[in-house]
Amino acid sequence: MDTDFSSYSEALDWLFKQLPMFSRVGAAAYKPGLDTSLALDDFFGNPHLAFKSIHVAGTNGKGSVSHSLAAILQSAGLRVGLYTSPHLVDFRERIRVNGEMISRQGVIDFLNRYRTSGYEGHPSFFELTMMMAFDWFNRQNVDIAVIETGMGGRLDSTNIITPIGCVITNISKDHTQFLGDTLTAIAGEKAGIIKQQIPVVIGEAEGDVRRVFEAKAAEMSAPVTFAADTRLLPDVIDLDSFTAHDGQTYSFELKGDYQKANVRTIFAAVEMLRSLGLPISAADVRAGLAGVSELTGLAGRWMRLAEKPLTIADTGHNQAGLTYNMQQLAKLMAPGKRLHIVLGFVNDKDVDHILPLFPQDAIYYVTQAQIPRAMPVETVAEKCAARGFILSAYPDVASAYAAAVKRAGSEDIIYIGGSTFIVADLLAALDNE
Repeated sequence: MDTDFSSYSEALDWLFKQLPMFSRVGAAAYKPGLDTSLALDDFFGNPHLAFKSIHVAGTNGKGSVSHSLAAILQSAGLRVGLYTSPHLVDFRERIRVNGEMISRQGVIDFLNRYRTSGYEGHPSFFELTMMMAFDWFNRQNVDIAVIETGMGGRLDSTNIITPIGCVITNISKDHTQFLGDTLTAIAGEKAGIIKQQIPVVIGEAEGDVRRVFEAKAAEMSAPVTFAADTRLLPDVIDLDSFTAHDGQTYSFELKGDYQKANVRTIFAAVEMLRSLGLPISAADVRAGLAGVSELTGLAGRWMRLAEKPLTIADTGHNQAGLTYNMQQLAKLMAPGKRLHIVLGFVNDKDVDHILPLFPQDAIYYVTQAQIPRAMPVETVAEKCAARGFILSAYPDVASAYAAAVKRAGSEDIIYIGGSTFIVADLLAALDNE
């Protein structure tokens, strides 16, 4: 018989070793389908039925939108659960209540209950973590939970919930080996979270992608709102200060240019939640948008780590997200400034289509994250060299970042990115200083 875990590190070590995590090892951990999630949910007494939920999917922006909605709902006085992935530094970031991570003892207790429960299934890391979240939210008596999908939607393990509303941020090519290699195929997978008569907000969708969502919503008799159609915000958004349709002025703490699309989605989602009876005031929206990081613990989105040199870390890792980031960096450049980029990828990323987005005249510090799924630094260096980049290679993110800081002038810019896990390793290193 399994003995109880006596420490958090012991419990976490077992969780990581026994149950593969997609973010660490990639395809070997991917297990589509809802059968195991449904069985596990039944075994634990269907804890997600104890609270209302909002389901959020999308290729880019779902993390920012999920955290922002949680911050707004917290500001409205609700007790809010938030389930997201992946984590950056601490596993417990995935499961929060009003911004507070699940306690270490909470993780230990759940895993001890699971291991001694007699459950005979074999859940994945994500399935078991999801059930831990739902169980914790139930025990913490949350009023509502914002649930982010892991990947896709239709076969994502979180799709066992029946939310009060859904949000799909956008569609672009990512994880094509699992979700399909066309935008309409990927949209079909994301549209799988749309439920019978449950309202849904779509952030960005045009042409055939929009038609996929319209068809699915019609099939499910689900009211659908396209954020771009709502005219809730001005066409040109200054994230520092903008006036919405209600005449109120707002500021969004998250400053990446891609947040201009996300904030439209957030406002449309707030209107949906108001229509469902949730008492969200303009003051609640203002407080949530202005304080999303402090309220929810969000990190890694156009995150300013220093001012001189200006140092920015961002978890954008696919073509759409990196396009925004490179365009925003270009706006910040001026004569006499140099751009220094600490760069790494995961080994299943289509790097040959991503590297052309990066500027030719930057100085590159290529590296790899400390996860099995990381693209070896030698491979990153080879691909960057083939494009004529000025580069040096480092075995870990901390040493690459230290080299960039040493070389950069006070007026230069340092950017850290290419992969969520490059940013994660940097934040972990900074935490340990």
